[in-house]
Amino acid sequence: MTDTLVFYSKPDPFELWRDALSPLLGDAVRIERADEVTDPDKVRFALVWMPPEGFFARFPNLELVINLGAGVDRLVARNDLPDVPVTRLSDPEMARMMAGFVLFSVLRHSRDIPHFEAAQTRREWAYRHPRAAAEISVAVLGLGELGALAASEIARQGYQTDGWATGPKDLPGVDVHHGEEALEPLLSMADIVVCMLPLTPGTRGLLDEAAFAAMKPGAAFVNVSRGEIVDEAAMIAALSSGHLSGATLDVFASEPLSAESPLWALPGVLITPHLASVALPASAAPQIAANILSIRKGVPIANSVSRERGY
Repeated sequence: MTDTLVFYSKPDPFELWRDALSPLLGDAVRIERADEVTDPDKVRFALVWMPPEGFFARFPNLELVINLGAGVDRLVARNDLPDVPVTRLSDPEMARMMAGFVLFSVLRHSRDIPHFEAAQTRREWAYRHPRAAAEISVAVLGLGELGALAASEIARQGYQTDGWATGPKDLPGVDVHHGEEALEPLLSMADIVVCMLPLTPGTRGLLDEAAFAAMKPGAAFVNVSRGEIVDEAAMIAALSSGHLSGATLDVFASEPLSAESPLWALPGVLITPHLASVALPASAAPQIAANILSIRKGVPIANSVSRERGY
């Protein structure tokens, strides 16, 4: 019997995912765009990114939901998510893409690029002597699969690299701190703070007014995780007052970021539209297909998500 995999994602091209998955699934699974499903009863698998409310109710025989990304917080928080296994993507290419973006962000601030960008608009030759990487402290908050690789890459470039995790962790070149009591001292010593935490009940709003006040004067902030971890008003206040020298922001509590947000015009702030790391069909398709075929065979799947933890 042929089953159906339903696909839904506004930013991702259906044809690329279909063409990457089809050779791996063969005749066992038909791949259909959500608005072109011919028989909802045959849909056993869903490959999705932020589907609309009520989406899953159309498919009563779902057995697996695959999130088109590493972050699953929004998916597992939904009221309409069926009681079936949920998996996330664990793709080395995604991790490398994220590590590259984080390193770019660290280099942007450590080499004072916002200063030169501002000088360029004034047609001003504004020399500023660079500091060596070894003189700059970078704190990476969150040392999961993506955060660990990013922190390791930062350390490899010679920066003083610290990390903050939920528990002890051995990461070469990275001084790992853990526990709630370790966060504020770590924030106070870092020249650049990088947020790579998953969004959970424990991290929602974690970087609040007190956290930004604890950061070293003149520090820079990078967020590539989730906007809801940050008190946006407190961040804006810290940037506006000059307490923070700048920021590189890829994620926001509400996306797309409103045109009315003061963040667009604040000096030293770079805004990107949630693209630090995206799923790539060619590299992610094998693990997706493997989990689908595992469900069909009744064997354990990989990269399963804990709804209680939220990741």
